[in-house]
Amino acid sequence: MSGGRFDDHDFIRACRGRPHQRVPVWFMRQAGRSLPEYRRVRGPGTILDAIADPDRAVEITLQPVRRYGVDAAILFSDIVVPVHAVGFGVQIVPGVGPVVERPFAARADLERLRPLEPDRDTPYVIETVRRLTAELDVPLIGFAGAPFTVASYLIEGGPTRNHHLTKTLMLRDEGLWHDLMGRLTDMAIASLASQVEAGASAVQLFDSWAGALSPDQYRRYVAPHSARVLDAVGAAGVPRIHFGVGAGEMLDQIGAAGAEVVGVDFRVRLDAARARVGPGRALQGNLDPALVLAGPEAAATGARDVLAANSGHPGHVFNLGHGVPPAADPDVLARVVEIVHAEGAVGTG
Repeated sequence: MSGGRFDDHDFIRACRGRPHQRVPVWFMRQAGRSLPEYRRVRGPGTILDAIADPDRAVEITLQPVRRYGVDAAILFSDIVVPVHAVGFGVQIVPGVGPVVERPFAARADLERLRPLEPDRDTPYVIETVRRLTAELDVPLIGFAGAPFTVASYLIEGGPTRNHHLTKTLMLRDEGLWHDLMGRLTDMAIASLASQVEAGASAVQLFDSWAGALSPDQYRRYVAPHSARVLDAVGAAGVPRIHFGVGAGEMLDQIGAAGAEVVGVDFRVRLDAARARVGPGRALQGNLDPALVLAGPEAAATGARDVLAANSGHPGHVFNLGHGVPPAADPDVLARVVEIVHAEGAVGTG
């Protein structure tokens, strides 16, 4: 295990299921459009331009830590940064998301996915992590997109509700599918390794579209690749978080992939999720983001329900069951942090 300066921090201890003082809390997309200070700093250009500017990326990462008093910061970046950096032709369009100029469609497109060399391709990410590590008094979470979710953007050409093109390639040409996933797996490993080497105290693997698959499809076409990412990062000794949206039916497989922490979206109660994941894993989650939009009373009640479902288990990191909505009131999120810190009793196991 790592000997980092945050090993005794509540967040790291909760990730490892060890006794600690209070339930730690952070929010996915906590640095973003819901914060007025983010909108002031974000500046012109695309989000990729802001990510490539360490001055802005550091400030945006720090903003929610200052405002909310959360127990971890998450790097301001995006899951398509590695494929953008190697020149695949990905942009992030405001209000839409990642858009690909020439979607992945044939074996020849593999040549457009050369290996990621972080020192050359994403030095700005490394610099941002180094600066944050020097400045933060809470752990920094690095992250990468899981191979399936990144593949879906490359194949579909943008966000989709049905993933038909992705599934068609997956089912028609299994060899090409695994070759594509292998390349994206290698890129995720390289990206995460560079973030940890630069000082990240934990990492999260985001599989935002895992819920588009059946459990059998996930087992055959996805799980081995995500497991390889997590296995490779495991040598660094930092806690690993594995999160899939709409993946309640795959929680057993996600738990078996090797991460210390399994993220749970808002569709499954934590007590039910813990039964599916099995022993030896911490859970992260899982307040419904809609409750934040519904106001302070609804959010407070929901936060207390999440804590009750966890029943004091030491392996719990409080979070939303998906990202902070852009329309969220920051004061409501601040109230959630207060409640979790004040009322989140921690047992011994």
